[in-house]
Amino acid sequence: MLERVRSQRTIARPSIAETEPAGNRSLLAFPIMSAKLTFNTDMTFSYGEPAPMAPGVQRIVANNPGPFTFKGTNTYLVGTETLAVIDPGPDDPAHRDAILAAAKGRPITHVLITHTHRDHVDGLAALQEATGARSYGYGRRQFATQMKGTSPSGTEFIDQDFAPDVVVQDGDVISGPDWALLGLYTPGHAPDHLCFELRDQGVIFSGDHVMGWNTTVIAPPEGHMASYLASLERLLERQGEIYLPGHGGQIETPQRAVKAYLLHRQWREQAVLRAVRGGVGSIRDIVRLIYPDLSDKLITAASLSVQAHVEHLMDKGEIEKQTPLDFDTPLSARA
Repeated sequence: MLERVRSQRTIARPSIAETEPAGNRSLLAFPIMSAKLTFNTDMTFSYGEPAPMAPGVQRIVANNPGPFTFKGTNTYLVGTETLAVIDPGPDDPAHRDAILAAAKGRPITHVLITHTHRDHVDGLAALQEATGARSYGYGRRQFATQMKGTSPSGTEFIDQDFAPDVVVQDGDVISGPDWALLGLYTPGHAPDHLCFELRDQGVIFSGDHVMGWNTTVIAPPEGHMASYLASLERLLERQGEIYLPGHGGQIETPQRAVKAYLLHRQWREQAVLRAVRGGVGSIRDIVRLIYPDLSDKLITAASLSVQAHVEHLMDKGEIEKQTPLDFDTPLSARA
């Protein structure tokens, strides 16, 4: 069942986790307040084994660990009679079988998608074939970008053809016999990102928008910094007592975490602006300054994160360029 509730909030709709690796979170050599974050990388689990996370909520971790997925993608089962699955994870028969085993014969009627990155959605078809469940999600769209050509933001990791059986809009309520999930449109990491709030339990499934093990990738054109910051502000209005993210362990102080991520991004953006004002002339040079010891395999991700900040500063009129934007485009600060 889907109940459409008219939202009283206007959501920004402008026309892959920022994974700053441990040991590479250096500070800019400018006199600026630090907003370094402390991450929680503790996570007790066994692949394929359901773990209770809240009343009527179980988590199964997919066996797809990596630099952007941490230990793997979290799949959640919600309900005690008929079940909803949040993010079926990768296309992995063992993970699908673990989901079906955790259901213990109870029907899975809904599959909710937080966003269409493949580590969250690729297992959908096989799970639907096994259960007949309908899919629920926002549907694909893409932000505009000022980068010339095609930005290397990991588009091969995105299901560009995803079309949910039921389109979820902001404020929609998806419900079963003993559960109700409120859809919260939270673009930024992805243009189609949704969080889901389990009504009357203080639980928010935060997808990749807020995680405890690391910050979130904001990589244009898939990511959009202004939308991400607005979505963080939006979550501050919710009264979630615990966040269950798409990767990593639960977040038990979510309001504190969201405020910390906002502060961190504001600090990072000021660092980028100070670098440009100090004569650092391009995204590539800013990355070298901010991340002096970054491994080569993460340079592109860091560059896309800096690009997101640069585009945000350009939109605010604080940075300008003379040619189409790429990683080597000369940048200057407006007076």
